[in-house]
Amino acid sequence: MDELARDAPWTEFDGVDLHGGSCFIGFMSSFLQLIEIVKKLRGPNGCPWDKIQTHASLTQYAIEEAYELEEAILNNDQDNMKEELGDLLFQSVLHSEIARQEGRFDIEDVILHLNEKMVRRHPHVFATTQVQDSAEVLQNWEAIKEQEKSNRPKSSKFEADIPLNFPALLRAQKIGKFSKKMGFDWSKPNQVLAKVEEELAELKEAMENQDAKAWEEEMGDLLFSCVQLARHLGFDAEKSLRLANQKFLDRWSKMIKEQPDFEQLTSDEKEALWQKVKSR
Repeated sequence: MDELARDAPWTEFDGVDLHGGSCFIGFMSSFLQLIEIVKKLRGPNGCPWDKIQTHASLTQYAIEEAYELEEAILNNDQDNMKEELGDLLFQSVLHSEIARQEGRFDIEDVILHLNEKMVRRHPHVFATTQVQDSAEVLQNWEAIKEQEKSNRPKSSKFEADIPLNFPALLRAQKIGKFSKKMGFDWSKPNQVLAKVEEELAELKEAMENQDAKAWEEEMGDLLFSCVQLARHLGFDAEKSLRLANQKFLDRWSKMIKEQPDFEQLTSDEKEALWQKVKSR
């Protein structure tokens, strides 16, 4: 622990020496305890489930934990946020332990790489670069990120480096950002709105023509265009849809509480109840 504390680059920031601080020692003790817990879980006498996990088998859990953290944040649930952040931290340590056992890297390598990257990508904090606002921070971040990628093997700068397993809406938004960077994008939101209306008209035409084969394709085009409109309006389509989902479920719950025999209502009565709940 003393060696790790001595070499930690964050102990030099702002002229603050954390080596002897009780808070730092307590943190390191807790963190090292977590590392030992994970080592024991993966050890010869450890947990049968943890011992057989791989990077690939754990991927779904990291994604699930991230979504659960988002839900806790949206609900302003502090206790659950603390728990979900811990679950994400556990995933990081567990992946690092798997790599350590295979002789590739360990948790210290992960932390040092993160520290170096954060300092490198924040020259306005740790160096002399001047920025006006958060928008300029993001511009610098992307420029530094591109410089880092230029040192890696890549067949073409025109390739979109977007993971296939991203949620579809998130991936569509990333594709839009990539096309913008390549200079292939609309210049105004109203232009994107016109594209949305065009795709909607094409979907309507396919439905009128009873062209079932075209329905899915036209629906996909409409959704893709809607995501690009969200991007041009400055918000995230994935988050917007999650909020819309939750809004519907909240209204649904209120309707059921008010009318437990909801299924017995006529269509007009159901619509009237929906409008009543919505108006509140």
